[in-house]
Amino acid sequence: MTETLLRGRTLTFLRWPEAIDDHGAWRCEEDGGLLLRDGRIAAAGAYADVAAKAGEGAKVIDHRPHLLVPGFIDAHAHFPQMQVIASYGAELLEWLNTYTFPEETKFLNAQHGRRIARLFLDEMIRHGTTTVAAYCSVHRESAEAFFAESHDRDMLNIAGKVMMDRNAPEGLTDTPQSGYDDTKALIAQWHGKGRQHYAITPRFAITSTPEQMEMAGALAKEFPGLHIQTHLSENHDEIAYTCELYPQAKDYTDVYAHYGLLGSRTLLGHSIHLSEREADVISDAGSVAVFCPTSNLFLGSGLFDYQRFRRREKPLRIAAATDVGGGTNYSMLRTMDEGYKVIAIQGEKLNPFQSFWQITRGNAEALSVADRVGTLDEGSDADIIVLDSRATSVMELRMETVRSLAEELFLLQTLGDDRAVREVYVSGKPAKSILAG
Repeated sequence: MTETLLRGRTLTFLRWPEAIDDHGAWRCEEDGGLLLRDGRIAAAGAYADVAAKAGEGAKVIDHRPHLLVPGFIDAHAHFPQMQVIASYGAELLEWLNTYTFPEETKFLNAQHGRRIARLFLDEMIRHGTTTVAAYCSVHRESAEAFFAESHDRDMLNIAGKVMMDRNAPEGLTDTPQSGYDDTKALIAQWHGKGRQHYAITPRFAITSTPEQMEMAGALAKEFPGLHIQTHLSENHDEIAYTCELYPQAKDYTDVYAHYGLLGSRTLLGHSIHLSEREADVISDAGSVAVFCPTSNLFLGSGLFDYQRFRRREKPLRIAAATDVGGGTNYSMLRTMDEGYKVIAIQGEKLNPFQSFWQITRGNAEALSVADRVGTLDEGSDADIIVLDSRATSVMELRMETVRSLAEELFLLQTLGDDRAVREVYVSGKPAKSILAG
């Protein structure tokens, strides 16, 4: 049995912080300790107390004065889109047809898929993200590549091959039956292997026929414990086209409800332009609206009404995500920086404790994995990151005037990127320093 004892300033969240001075919402130790044993956090608290529980052979790593926080969680990202990030000048449907779909045709090649999966998870680690809910391409090979790479790293990730049998180019469609068969085979092969989780993934209503949506619903009934991920109400043209394709539906959300695809593990990417009826349906189902601010801004899709969705009589569960390649970077810090601006434009504010809750415990709760990740609680998987608030000269200068933890977190959120992430522990083992060689 090997033990590692981490020392530093520890921060973990207990619940949503109602205000910037809601100290009962988080636990912070100025001289904190985390005892890691067999991939989990065996003890957490004041360093002196935790050190007393360590065995004689424990390896001590002193990260002071840096912050130790749970690994970031990204609730929606497209790993096959790495090479279309920063593609100019298109809104959603044109962007898909011009850039994304041609790129995704390459993933029939298993070697290409494994290379991009490796590079994608490298970037997740580099930016402090230890869990991601990822879309693969339509090809079974792409999901196999992603899961193999994820399993090799012992990461807790959620992913699925997209199901899409229409409105996509040749070489990028399956059929209702093949989509069902490939998904079922991937579930058998990968779900529950190590830390891997499978997500049933109809890309969105536009690229699936009613027959395929029925197959997705059948999978949801057969495997009720699995995640479901898809897209909803990102763009006005997308909504109009969906309603043309499904004229019997009350609205876009009703398409997914009709096929039994709404539930507590359903992740609905974007969910910007929701009617009150749709928001009520999503709330009643316990499904999750996924906020992708850099993507929504970059593609000109609209502004996600974060605070209203949280406060409404029937509130929505919310997660946050990068969405790359529609998003503009891999960093959850950058994501929440842009999220702050999106919310501010609408006359609201998101305080820094709320931002850090969202990308740690908040996203873990939204993804129904808070029993495993998203906190520094004893018994949690040891996915931990080390944040350096003085990582760049600009940050170091600003830190000279920082007088509170709230100010420091906001600095990290506003000015931080992968350079602020000093180390990443996945299942208790250092991962970022290995990437650096």
